[in-house]
Amino acid sequence: MPHSPPAWLHFAPALFVVLWSTGFVAIRLGMPHADPFLFLALRYGALVALLLPVAFLFRTPWMPSLRDAGHAAVAGLLVHAAYLAGCFGAVSRGMPLAAISLIVGLQPVLTALAAGPLLGERLTGGQKAGIVLGFTGVTFVVAGQAGGVSSVDGIAVAWGLVGLLGITGGTLYQKRFCGGMPMLTGVLLQYAAALAATLPLALLTEELRVDWVPEFIFALAWHVFVLSIGAIGLLYTMIRHGEASRVSSVFFLTPGVTAIFALLLFSQPLTPSMIGGLAISAAGVALVSRAAKIRT
Repeated sequence: MPHSPPAWLHFAPALFVVLWSTGFVAIRLGMPHADPFLFLALRYGALVALLLPVAFLFRTPWMPSLRDAGHAAVAGLLVHAAYLAGCFGAVSRGMPLAAISLIVGLQPVLTALAAGPLLGERLTGGQKAGIVLGFTGVTFVVAGQAGGVSSVDGIAVAWGLVGLLGITGGTLYQKRFCGGMPMLTGVLLQYAAALAATLPLALLTEELRVDWVPEFIFALAWHVFVLSIGAIGLLYTMIRHGEASRVSSVFFLTPGVTAIFALLLFSQPLTPSMIGGLAISAAGVALVSRAAKIRT
């Protein structure tokens, strides 16, 4: 007999959007004080060092087979290494947060298009309309931010596409192959795989510069505890209980919420088009959520 999802899961999408949106703020706080790929390597190294003893202490089950472990590692390379390396790489090349938000904002569209042939998910009319509304809202949000897509070089755009393909492919792969993954040890393996990918990038391409000032320590801690444990845990729980296209639709809200944080923390103006875009995106997510029930 199927089990109903936990009641708190109904509030998970809203909490996830808030937590995920703070990631861009944390990037802005931390990147002036460390090279981007070294920042990521420190993040993943700290997570492995933190989660490994916890897994042994609580005798958490490990992967049932090497094949399952391989699937978890691939998902980790996509969701963590590729997505964040793309975002950090683009920002380090001078891409404005508005522009990277626009590129990553395509993720729900790609996920919805691929979920049918890869996962057998069929989009209803309401879901299709919601996806169109969500993407339209993202476009309005980015259009309201000055300098969103101007003066960006090709390498920065390429990094942005790496991030887009990473989070899209990772969401689909996680849903398809990692549904029964033990949460703690599975995520630990994913972060170990991400560390193995980003550390060589740092060693080969960067000067390994770190300024251990309070601002950087706070940004690193936020990435480790709030984003890598809190937000990722919520994302994987939603993927396990819901359709990939439905879960990915919440990413439409990220640029708008990020703009609100930018207003509150950095005094960046919130224009009427950005407010309108956030409202349109919220309507799109509501349509997708109403049209697709959480799977049990």
